[in-house]
Amino acid sequence: MTAKRFYDWQTAGGTDDVMRLVSCLERADIPWCAIGGVAVNHWASEPMVTQDVDFVVATGEIEKTIVLLEAEGFSSSRFEWSVNFKGSSKVSMQLSTEDFYQEFASRAVPADVHGILLRVASLPDTLAGKIKAWKASECRQSKRIKDLGDISRLVESHPELWLALPPELQTQIERPV
Repeated sequence: MTAKRFYDWQTAGGTDDVMRLVSCLERADIPWCAIGGVAVNHWASEPMVTQDVDFVVATGEIEKTIVLLEAEGFSSSRFEWSVNFKGSSKVSMQLSTEDFYQEFASRAVPADVHGILLRVASLPDTLAGKIKAWKASECRQSKRIKDLGDISRLVESHPELWLALPPELQTQIERPV
């Protein structure tokens, strides 16, 4: 079974939704990139299936993106820090509107994640985003533990990142040899 078929099976047809998202953004020439778990899956040695795709677009492109994705058939829900999109699968796509992520799209790199060609945040940006998520004390414990695991996966695959960890994370993640 290919990575793409496995992802599609895990997400009840998510490959089509993700590919429609990518195609829509690329056709409109909107600078964008996936962040969060999808970006971690590109940079880490061992990918894990995720049923959400967190992404950002360049500053000033948020409203255009919403209109385009709704025209593509995605339903949307607005929240304080994101706009969430839903297609026909189990995949939830979250467009982050937080200022912290707005420059990530300008440093995006092409990637193949689960057999899907897309753009992901750079390695330093992926780590920074995961550290920010891990520090979010308002998040439930299970989410923070997942973020810690993602940070650990990044450091295991890229040992040089250990030096970029804040001291409170260096005490929780073993220094790679």
